[in-house]
Amino acid sequence: MTQFTLNLETIDLTDEQFFQLCQNNRDLRFERNFNGELVIMSPAGGETSNRNAGLTAQLWIWNQQYKLGKVFDSSGGFKLPNGADRSPDVLWISLEKWHNLTSEQRQKFLPLCPDFVIELRSPSDNLKNLQAKMKEYRENGTFLGWLIDPQTKTVEIYRPNQEVEILENPLTLSGENILPKFTLNLEQI
Repeated sequence: MTQFTLNLETIDLTDEQFFQLCQNNRDLRFERNFNGELVIMSPAGGETSNRNAGLTAQLWIWNQQYKLGKVFDSSGGFKLPNGADRSPDVLWISLEKWHNLTSEQRQKFLPLCPDFVIELRSPSDNLKNLQAKMKEYRENGTFLGWLIDPQTKTVEIYRPNQEVEILENPLTLSGENILPKFTLNLEQI
């Protein structure tokens, strides 16, 4: 699995053109950083995809019980306030944010920053790039973020106005006050 970054400095790719590019190339994953550079990623491998499914399922089940927001997987795109277009592996937004979106906005990349994100490091991911993305989410309004690294068995926790907390081999993670009563079980992830 490989990731490429293309410099589009002299090409002004509109949001609509970027959305259409993604629709026309569904076998690839695209993101755009705040500088407008296009990041092209191949689909995840089997192990990573299975882990992502487990993460999404746990959050989905919790959300079905408490109905506090909406859960999304890595196929959803989000336009952050800084202009970047991102697709976290797993994310959640409050119902308030969801209800503030128009019908038209819900059909495209959502123009907001998620309240909660998970990025799962795959074997081909560059850790520094993932850490930069997590900081970007936090700087754009994410209240809680988890960077899960199965290779080192660590989790980095990102919160607003706080230093990154690093946990070694945790068995569970708490959704804190962002996701009340949510506990992520990491034993099979």
